This record gives sequence, C-alpha cells and structure tokens, in this order.
Amino acid sequence: MRGIARALLALVLPIAVSAQAAPRPALQSIETRTANMRKLDGFFPLYWDEAAGQLWLEIPRLDTEVLYITGLAAGLGSNDIGLDRGQLMGSRIVEFERVGPKVLMVQPNYEFRALTQNAAEARAVRDAFARSIIWGFTVGGQTGERVLVDATDFLVRDHANITQRLRPGVFRLEPSRSSIYMPGTLNFPKNTEMEVELTFSAQPGAGGGATGAFFEGVGSVAATGEAASMRVHHSLVELPAPGYEARKYDPRAGYGAMSFRNYAAPITEPQTQRFISRHRLEKRDPSARVSDPVKPIIYYLDPGTPEPIRSALVEGARWWNQAFEAAGYRNAFQVELLPEGAHPLDIRYNVINWVHRSTRGWSYGGSVDDPRTGEIIKGVVTLGSLRVRQDYLIAEGLLSPYRTGTETPPELSAWALARLRQLSAHEVGHTLGLGHNYYDSRSGRISVMDYPHPLVTLKSDGSMDHSEVYERGIAEWDTVAIAYGYQDFAPNVNEEQALQKILDDAWQRDIRYMSNQDLGANPRVDQWANGADDASELNRMMEVRRVALSRFGENAIRRGWPLATMEEALVPLFLHHRYQVDATAAAIGGMHYIYALRGDNREAVRAVPATEQRAALNALLATIRPSELRLPQTVVRTLPPRPPGTERTRELFPRYTGPMFDLISPAVVAADMTISNIFEPQRAARLVQQHAVDPAIMGLEGVIDAVIGATFGASAADDYEREIKRATERLVVERLIGLAGNASMPQVRAIATLKLRQRMSDATRAQANESDAAHAGLLAGDIERFLNRPAAPYAMPNAPAVPPGAPIGEPALQWIRNLELLCSWQ
Repeated sequence: MRGIARALLALVLPIAVSAQAAPRPALQSIETRTANMRKLDGFFPLYWDEAAGQLWLEIPRLDTEVLYITGLAAGLGSNDIGLDRGQLMGSRIVEFERVGPKVLMVQPNYEFRALTQNAAEARAVRDAFARSIIWGFTVGGQTGERVLVDATDFLVRDHANITQRLRPGVFRLEPSRSSIYMPGTLNFPKNTEMEVELTFSAQPGAGGGATGAFFEGVGSVAATGEAASMRVHHSLVELPAPGYEARKYDPRAGYGAMSFRNYAAPITEPQTQRFISRHRLEKRDPSARVSDPVKPIIYYLDPGTPEPIRSALVEGARWWNQAFEAAGYRNAFQVELLPEGAHPLDIRYNVINWVHRSTRGWSYGGSVDDPRTGEIIKGVVTLGSLRVRQDYLIAEGLLSPYRTGTETPPELSAWALARLRQLSAHEVGHTLGLGHNYYDSRSGRISVMDYPHPLVTLKSDGSMDHSEVYERGIAEWDTVAIAYGYQDFAPNVNEEQALQKILDDAWQRDIRYMSNQDLGANPRVDQWANGADDASELNRMMEVRRVALSRFGENAIRRGWPLATMEEALVPLFLHHRYQVDATAAAIGGMHYIYALRGDNREAVRAVPATEQRAALNALLATIRPSELRLPQTVVRTLPPRPPGTERTRELFPRYTGPMFDLISPAVVAADMTISNIFEPQRAARLVQQHAVDPAIMGLEGVIDAVIGATFGASAADDYEREIKRATERLVVERLIGLAGNASMPQVRAIATLKLRQRMSDATRAQANESDAAHAGLLAGDIERFLNRPAAPYAMPNAPAVPPGAPIGEPALQWIRNLELLCSWQ
C-alpha cells in the first residue's frame, strides 16, 4: 500500500507544481475589455455591458481617498418602517488599493488620529486602530495604472441591512430579481452616480413578528406583500479641496459636532477635538462688511411639489437668507427648483424633497459631511407630504368653520401653508448644521428650530384669533446661530472672543439655546408649546379648548361627509393641550439650568421654586376634572358608528365599546397624559431628593396626595361625570402601581407602596351606590393582588393608548437610531 501511495504521489506532484508555476494569462487592456460596452465617462469611468447586465468600474487613481455615499432613490412609502425616497443611508471616506489580482476598497479610520508632523507618531496611532476593508474586487482589465473591476456584485447587495427593517415577517434580498438601474446611473467630472433596483422577498412560513394593530408593513404599501423593490443609489465623489476652516464647537451655539480623538494633543489639552458642522462659505470681498459669496449655498426644491405648497416651501427656506445677510453675506443662501433631469441624490445638489408616505410622518433634515473636517457637502431635506393635511385638520377642529358645509374657508389653507413655511425653514436649518432649539424665551418665539404649536388665542368677543398661528420669518436665535457658524472676521480680530461676544449679546436678550436632552427636566425647555410660564399657558390653552369644544359639531366637516368623520377633527381638539401638559409637568421636580461653562459667572443650576412647582401641579390637576374630560353634547348625541369605507385608524380614539363611539375612553386618554406625566419615575426621584434638600418643595408624598385629592375627591355633576371620575381614579391607582413596581429608586417605590396601602384601606369604606362599590372593590382587590404579588410582577391591564399627536412613526430619538442602524458603518 505504501508503494502505491508513493507512486500516486510521484504522478500528482509534478502536475501540481506545473499548475502553480503556470503564468497567469495577461490582462486585457481596458479599451479591449470594454470594446462592446457603453461608456459613461466621468470621475470614475463606467462601462455598461447590457448583454450580461454588468456594470464595470474603472479606477483611474489607486491609493487616493474619495467619498462614498449611499441613499434611497425610490423608497417603500411606510412611516413605520421608514425607508423614504431620497433618504441618505451613510457616507464614508474610502480608497482603492491594488494587491496582486485584487483591488480592495478600504475605509481608513478617522475616529482616531494623530495631528502631528511626526510620521512615526501618526503611523503608531493609525496602526493601533483597525481600518475596514469594505469589498474586494478582481481586476478585469488594466491600462497603465488604471484598473477595471466588475462592480455589479458590490452594488447589487443589501449593504445597508434593509432586510432587518422590513416587517412583518422575514425578508431576504433576491439577486435574481435585482439589477443595475441605468436611468439613475450617471457620470460627471467630480462625481460618479450608480443606481440599482433591489428586490426583497417575503419568506414563506416566517412569523409576522410583533406589530401594532395599525402597523403599516410591507404589504400595506408595496404592490404586493410578497416582494418590495427599492432603488439604492451609490456615489463616488471627489473630496473637497483644501481651504475649509474648521470652527470649534461650543455647546451654547446650537450646532451639531464633528469629533475625533487626537492622540497627538498635548496633555494639557483635551484629546477629543470637536468642531461644528457647516457649509463652506467665503466672501468675494473679504474686506467688505457685506459681500457676495464666492459660491452661494443653493438648495433645490423637488419639482414634483404642487402649488401652492411649492411656493410656501420656497418662501420658508429662503427665510435663511435673512440670517446670512445679517452675518455679512449678500445672496449667500438661495432656493431654486431642481433642474429637469437632475438626480436628487447627485452630490452637487442640496435638495428639499417632497416625499409621499401611506400615513403622515416625520420630516427631517440630514447632510453629507466631510469626516475629516465637518464640512457639509450636501444637505438633504425630507418633507412628508401629509403634514399639510394634518394642520388643515387641526384648524377644522379648532375653528369648526363650515357654516353651510359647502364653503372652502381660506383661513384653513392659510393656516396649513404657514406651517409648511416654518417646517421648510426648520428642516433646512438642520442641514445648515443647526440642532433643535426648544428654549422658552421671554422674548417669545425665537427660533424656527423649535417644534411650534399653533398659537390660537381668544378675542374679547369669544372668537378665535389665529393671525399669529406660526412664525412669519427667520427668528432672532436663528440669526445669532448663523452669525456664530458662518460670519467671518478680519485678520486682526480674535475669533474666539468675537464668537463669545455673539453669544453673550444674545444672552442679555434672553436669546439662548437648549435642546432635546433637556425635555421633561427643565421647564424652560419644551416642544410644541408656547410661552415662558407653562402653568399660565396651560390654563390659557384649556380655555381655548373649552370654547372650541362648546362649538364643536357637524360644522367641523363638509356637507355630504359621514357624521362619523367628525371624530378625525375631534381628536386633536380634545387633546389640544397634550404638549402643554408635558411642558408644565417639567416644573414638578424640575431644575432651572443652563449649559454653563467655568468662568461665565452665571447660575448653573437651581431647583424650580416651590411656588412655581405648586402652580404647575394645580394647572395640571385642573385638566383632569370630570367637567374638563366630558365630551360635548353635540358629540354624545350625534356621533354614530363608522360606515363602510371609513374604517378606524390609529388616528382615532380607542374603544371599549366595539363599533360604537366610546364616550369614556377619550377622557381616559386625556387624563392619562396628565397622570402619567406626574408619576414619571425619574420625576418622582427628583421630588424625593429636592424635598430632602429643601422642605419647602413638595415631596413625592405631597404630590401623590394632591393627585388623589383631585381625582377621588373631585365633584361630578351627573352620572356621565361620575363614570369619568371612576375612570380617572383607576388610572391613578394603575400608575401608582407602576411606580411602586418599576421605579428604580427604592424610596420612590416605598412611598408609592405606602400610598397604595392607604388607598386600599379607604376603598373598603361604604360607598354611595353599587357602581361606586363595584369600582372601589375592584380597585382594592387589584391593589391587594399587587401588594401580595409573587416574584413575577403583577401586570395591570393597559389603559387605552393615546392617538398620535406628533407625526406617526418612531419618536425622533428612535428615528435617529434607525437611521444609525442603516448607516452603522459611517
């Protein structure tokens, strides 16, 4: 046997050696290899092999950094899933390296750097942190240093993990149903644009997963639930030329930050370097106080936007030119229509997209930045087309404008278009580098970067004044922020001191910046709210709501519409105060604080005074009186079940009553907005701690007692209000059980548990009637079951959920997280 093995080895070994030694066939020149292909010349020349369905990419320069960007050219149309037309899906710097027969697409690691003249020091940092090889191509042709690769497999893949977003069910990419999309494949001297159509198919037998009752999945928006085809766009772009000057980040200035860690920074300086993100802007005449720019910032509106919306969006976006003029630039910010044939994902165009979805959803502004410097290269605004209809609906509910039912009241369109102007300015502001500004200034509305609530007041004759419903131009903070980010300074001016003065001068006028993370903790920071005194504003809004509800009825809808559709206008009216409740609750256990820096000689933080906290609590408790939670008789007597073709959606009130309109659940929803806010676990913990430091401030015990007194001790005018009263009492108990069972602070759980024991004892007392006795008995039993629970938590039944008031879809923070999932490699 050994002899046979040796004989076989002797035969095989020369063959193997011969195969290894055989020279590789010579590569064809690029010109020969692509002779029968259609060439698209440009930054990275492209060659389209129509017969094979392949797109070939010529790499003209190896070892040269470029920007690689992806986005969605054609989306899904679902708010819940969030894959929108025109959406950016990430950007990164890459370079192409040749290794034998391979070309590697490599992403250098710009998160960790060494800004130094010492090459060895820079190399030590570069080698300490991994770079990423994104893709490996096989060379298919070569002419001189230029190489040709087949880009098809690289492009026709799920690079952004879209399959993880599609639901219900499980989806996978189907390469056999995916292809290069040549109409979106374009080439220019400094950017190469490639597009593919990807098909994602539902897998048989895969579970649907957990989705809400009104979740809009793939089957709700795609032509068929079996498959969804979307177009993904890829760009290779020349990096910006040198000359951009980075500006240091200041948390008080309102800009997003580009940051990295500089391992060559002196030990006396922070290692993490932060700079603001902004567009490049230079004066044509640097010596002039006001000058035309070398190159203006131009935004291009989606030509598919209809009138009069188109004009409103252009006007709102152009407001920013007011701020740039104040910063010393003439005609620096311009808005035009996107030229015919231009692709919205072409890097050369800042765009404002008018995007359609199946239900109303968020609008947002994003940008492509140079990871090295923070320079904004392209701004992308996405405006949901159904927002205008929601504002129209809000106006219908508040104004009940249809006297005959056949008219078209002009004030409704004016209201909705005013919101679109502000929305356009807001989202463009994000793409200029600005974050949300939710600060409540005593100067009034100070920023289009706020989330505005429609300002409606009552005139002396009882009519509604909506003449100032939304802003009419750029606001004072926005001018300050643009000056900080874009104003240039003479060579003899100390830039750091000049920027500090911009912020200091604004501070004296109560023009300041505070943002998302301060919501719920600082009563001077809120969204969809007006005024600097939250308790007074809540009381004022409740009066507007009270008057509007007293007039509400069939005048809220047009003649010939089903009476059941009055509910669409009723929901936002009945919950008119919902965001002011959030704002007012921030005073309870709240803190007045600023983004303080050492040496600014300003008060950094103080607890909200006891009088302010009590005023806020009183205003909140007034919202849950049975008289405020009852529906008007025009609704009780005239709102029928919904006819065919007008099925219920998540925009409507939940039901205990099946098809019949529910007269109690709206009260439960409105009351729960207040009660859940007051009993929020972190707020409860702050109350415990503030009271321990300052006994004048209400402790958690006092707040719970006040809520119990306002609900269990409330008066009721009739049986309808008595049923509402019982519903709010149950809410109080359920939210206390949640606090006692789930709060992270032990003392919060202890106090809530004590109050539950007291409430169980009170519930055993004699009741006025059988309805009250039944209610009290069940409450006592539920409390006892909770207190005697085993190791597993006691689960209370869920209260009816509040219909969405903010745009449908994930809340803003979750939306950002989902975008980060898509761009996880950025």
